[in-house]
Amino acid sequence: MSWAAARAAVLGALALTRYLVTNLGAEDPSGRPPSGLVGWDASWYLRIIDSGYHHLPWESMRFFPLLPLLAKVLDPVLGARLALLVVVNAAALGAGILIERLARFETGGDRAVASRAAWFLALLPPAFVLAMGYAESLLIFFSIAMFLALRRRRWGWAVAAGALAGLSRPLGVLLVVPALIEAMRDLGRVRARERLARLAAAVAPGLGGLTYLTWSWVAQGDPLRPLKLQQDFDRRGGFENPVTRLVEAAHQLLDGADLGSGLHFPWAVGFLVLLVVTFRRWPASYGAFAGAVLLAALSAGNLDSLERYGLSAFPLVLALAGILRPAWLERAALVLAACGLTTYATLAFLGAYVP
Repeated sequence: MSWAAARAAVLGALALTRYLVTNLGAEDPSGRPPSGLVGWDASWYLRIIDSGYHHLPWESMRFFPLLPLLAKVLDPVLGARLALLVVVNAAALGAGILIERLARFETGGDRAVASRAAWFLALLPPAFVLAMGYAESLLIFFSIAMFLALRRRRWGWAVAAGALAGLSRPLGVLLVVPALIEAMRDLGRVRARERLARLAAAVAPGLGGLTYLTWSWVAQGDPLRPLKLQQDFDRRGGFENPVTRLVEAAHQLLDGADLGSGLHFPWAVGFLVLLVVTFRRWPASYGAFAGAVLLAALSAGNLDSLERYGLSAFPLVLALAGILRPAWLERAALVLAACGLTTYATLAFLGAYVP
């Protein structure tokens, strides 16, 4: 139900955008017409499905291959656009189901926390990208699947989920951190065969990412090109001290010199508060993964897409679900989240917000 509600909100935002464009002359600030669910980065995935990497500019290589590969399977039947949207929305539905199961597992069957986790994953404002042609839904799905496998000591499933997460987005490689933590638990008490299985699970996300970088090396002669392309100023930018970057964002918010960048500051503070809650109330592997993702996001010269990266740190969603226990507070938070989701989606469809 949370999945359907989120898509209703996003489609409502898309309908509002079409109305504004058609009747009020609104347009993307760049002058391009809004592209809806396949706008922004989704348009690159669509082009990769249609043409492959070899027939596109080098910029296309910053997009990891799992999403276009899966959509390519459905392309002959559905067409590239619909295939892309079917894959990402199916992954988002699966992520909602898995986060509910994971929350129940970790809380001893607390249905309320599990239900809230699924609702917040679907309705938090940056979650509109889970309905667009973005790879976040795949990353989140396989990240949650890996955690569920790690915590249940099903190492084979953890290997598969970790490798696929590493192929979906660069952030998927960071699953190595929680996998190592879980693999080291009671390591001295297990047999050699299980030690090997744990080692395989720990390195699987890195091997997934390395597979794509190796292909980049063979195809383009540079294994790091997909990562270097992210460091352009108009994308992620170079690496900066995250504390310095946060202070700079606070100044941008207060003095209004760059309000668009400054508005990321409240999100960063909220994510950091939830990170503290995660470390205090959830197993160490959850906090370690969320912390690694936030460190990568906050060390960027360009904080655009910070909210989307924060959503990828799904343990923060679990932390939020765990602290909003009063019924009135839960309802108020969900209504506020849904309003934010619709607003952010509308702004993104109009080109006024970078997802």
